[in-house]
Amino acid sequence: MYEHLLMSRDGDTVTITMNRPERRNSLSADHLAELLVAFRAAGTSDATGVVLAGAGPVFSAGHDFGDVAKRDLMGVRELLTLCTDLMKTMQSIPQVVVARVHGLATAAGCQLVASCDLAVAAESAGFALPGGKGGWFCHTPAVPVARAIGRKRLMEMALTGDVVDAATALDWGLVNRVVPDDQLDDAVGDLLSRATRGSRASKSMGKVTLYAQLDRPEADAYAIALEVMAAASQLPGAREGMAAFLEKRKPSWPD
Repeated sequence: MYEHLLMSRDGDTVTITMNRPERRNSLSADHLAELLVAFRAAGTSDATGVVLAGAGPVFSAGHDFGDVAKRDLMGVRELLTLCTDLMKTMQSIPQVVVARVHGLATAAGCQLVASCDLAVAAESAGFALPGGKGGWFCHTPAVPVARAIGRKRLMEMALTGDVVDAATALDWGLVNRVVPDDQLDDAVGDLLSRATRGSRASKSMGKVTLYAQLDRPEADAYAIALEVMAAASQLPGAREGMAAFLEKRKPSWPD
């Protein structure tokens, strides 16, 4: 069904693997379109988690310059709009999305990592916004990266274009875990299993609300969170969770 990616399911987890190793999983328009379709399909499924991975030696080298170079202004704008739609979709679907990062994640590849809810990196991983030392600055990749690591660290990545190693990415907040390469799959599975336990409906509403209130003034964030949390108290999962706590028993989560 897909030319540029692989999609599989194991239990409650969907794995979407970018599969253009000969192009270092660079993001052409066709590749981005397939990723968007795959994430939308995962989002409408009953899965609880999605893993984004890359085949071959690197996670993703970012935009495919062979595709970009042949486009005029309107064409590049369409390409970047497609890429932005993908990033927004990853954050809007109800499932927890985890990036499984090995090798390099550069430019829009780094943007993918920053746009996932969680990220686990192998010790071999590296992250960069290389436009700062080239001819096409990483304007759109910098948007989610800034929200993950803060202003000064973003400025260093964006202006120098240098590769940040996995340990530094962990210290800066770009990833959640760094593990030896041979432990990457186990670490992804462990984090995802802990992030997907509990009520599905509650988790879905929680993810949407977290993104809605992030980066807003505190008063606005509280206004959003208060109303959603009040409404969420009436969900079957919330009622079951409170009842189980009060009755000192293990909860039985509704679908």
